[in-house]
Amino acid sequence: MFQTARRLHSALNGRELIIADLRWPSLATADLIGDTTIEVVAFGKHILHRLDSGRTLHSHLKMEGRWRVAPREGRSRWGDPAVRAVLATDAYVALGTRLGMLDLVATRDEHTLVGHLGPDVLGPAWDADRAVSNLAATPEAVIGAALLDQRNLAGLGTVYVAETLFLQRLSPWKPVGEISPERLAGTVARAHTLLNANKDTYARTITGSRVEGQHDYVHGRSGLPCRRCGTTIEVAPLDDTGRVVFYCRACQDGPFPALRPQRPLGSTPQGPETRRSYRTRR
Repeated sequence: MFQTARRLHSALNGRELIIADLRWPSLATADLIGDTTIEVVAFGKHILHRLDSGRTLHSHLKMEGRWRVAPREGRSRWGDPAVRAVLATDAYVALGTRLGMLDLVATRDEHTLVGHLGPDVLGPAWDADRAVSNLAATPEAVIGAALLDQRNLAGLGTVYVAETLFLQRLSPWKPVGEISPERLAGTVARAHTLLNANKDTYARTITGSRVEGQHDYVHGRSGLPCRRCGTTIEVAPLDDTGRVVFYCRACQDGPFPALRPQRPLGSTPQGPETRRSYRTRR
């Protein structure tokens, strides 16, 4: 979200909206034409587009949403049914497709949309101590789900949770209450370090390598050998929400779900390469 907000801010900041088509039932009659963008900022996974009229257009991408920015040259595919918002100045057009949320509120009321969130990992007011305290307040929660709970700290997704916990040698299913205060603080610090190191690039790398396919330690690598110990990387549902997490049960401190066959993500069991990689661990 940080990069999305920055891209929108760069294109729209200080410019008047000459097209504002909000294809959202509750906002169908909202009129933003003539408003000037003051700033676009991210708060966790939320985007706050502040206008000089004292209003804020709030969006959340959820799983499939996206904001695209392009020069106003020619005509874009604004008729695409996936487009939920069109914001255009004399120079650029921003298209919000498959947005998960879209709201228009008075800027003074932004707290009604994001006030329940924990400290923003990439925000100017990042508070690591508060994030650690929020996590520790639910000792029965497993650490993977607790890190993804935006009420504890805002901005982490499944990629950074998996990579952070691998580097911290913690199982995603380890209860928060079984993690020492020092180790919990180290986990929060590690997550902040990883996000901060990647905030200025679209080519995310956790390992430090820029070679395609070598960016991550565990995420997206189920069925492949761990880069640290060679054990097969696994993937499993984190909880009943349908979210999954990747991990190495040899490198990370358990507990773990029951063992299951793992094959490279996206592969099928028919090909010879798959048969060689498909390891059933008993």
